Amino acid sequence: MTSRKRMLIAMTNGQPDRVPVAPDTSNMIPCRLTGRPFWDIYLYQDPPLWEAYAHTFRHFGFDGWQPAVPVELDYEMEEAANGPQWTEAIVHRTDERLYTRRWALIDGQRRWTEHCTVYYIADPPTWGVPPGKVGLPEGDPDTWEDVVPRTNYRGLEALKRCKELTGEDGVVGAVVGTPALGLGAEAAYEWADNRDAVIQRCEQWGEACIRRAREIVKLDIDFVLTGGSGMMINNPEPIFRILCLPTIQEVTRICKEAGVPSQIHCCGPEADLVRICAEETDLSNINPLEIPPMGDCDLARLKREYGGKISLMGNLHTTEVMLRGTPQTVADAAKKAIDDAAEGGGFILSTGDQCGRDTPDENIMALIEVAQTYGKY
Repeated sequence: MTSRKRMLIAMTNGQPDRVPVAPDTSNMIPCRLTGRPFWDIYLYQDPPLWEAYAHTFRHFGFDGWQPAVPVELDYEMEEAANGPQWTEAIVHRTDERLYTRRWALIDGQRRWTEHCTVYYIADPPTWGVPPGKVGLPEGDPDTWEDVVPRTNYRGLEALKRCKELTGEDGVVGAVVGTPALGLGAEAAYEWADNRDAVIQRCEQWGEACIRRAREIVKLDIDFVLTGGSGMMINNPEPIFRILCLPTIQEVTRICKEAGVPSQIHCCGPEADLVRICAEETDLSNINPLEIPPMGDCDLARLKREYGGKISLMGNLHTTEVMLRGTPQTVADAAKKAIDDAAEGGGFILSTGDQCGRDTPDENIMALIEVAQTYGKY
């Protein structure tokens, strides 16, 4: 059975030939394996992150999971073309870091963003940093270097290329967002101080997500990703039901009617989200089901209570098990996850969110070996 078929069967709560294994290595590990400065991938798109990831799952031999290939729909490109054209520019550099800000011509004048992005030689970037916090002038820069990406996929070009690279070695998905409060303190304050405005904005955001979903499912796509990192932290159930749930319900309904699996990613606390999605939406699959202290998920309980309605993906601890553990630690945790959630299918063996940059290769290989041997049905 191909990896693509294995993943699709498991994502739709079926039982493939064995438990699929797709550790979340979607970020730092692909950059490390290129041998290049991380800013080559994140800033210059050389190669794009999704391309580096395609080489990663082939390098290790696990089932590929491309959750966020860039897709620009025609109407989105047209709307963007009618707005300010932002250019990213390097405003300061050292041997270890590049600092950028964005500018656009608005009413004939150059306007700069108030915050900067810091790109590192061996770490993912930090966005939304006040310039003064990193020793840069707060005002407009005097000199800068406009960034020209070395690859520039537009429209559906990235999706087409990613499908070619992935083939039958994995599944390729595109993102449809979910309106929600952000993770910053300012979002929580705005909810308390100006709730009606937040609700109105999220309703408009939700309409845009639903419109995008209707078009995405018409494409050559394996699944649709929604949700958001840490979504339930600032959106506990009462807020979630107002701001997020209506969009998730409609997006997952659209996916189900189109025969396209839907998936939610939500690191951090997620047990309530599993319950709500299993009982009140048409969601196909949910990840990463993190354990305490970052999350609140008991994989065996979730399988027992909701496994008949929704498929699960997770949930080995990325620090204590994957990063700091031995191959035997990984193997033991992987076998427990399979014991907890694999019976009857509908389970993808994975990690509880992103594997760190320095995760030992032998630990990733141990995870794969357990799926290929102990995970056979």
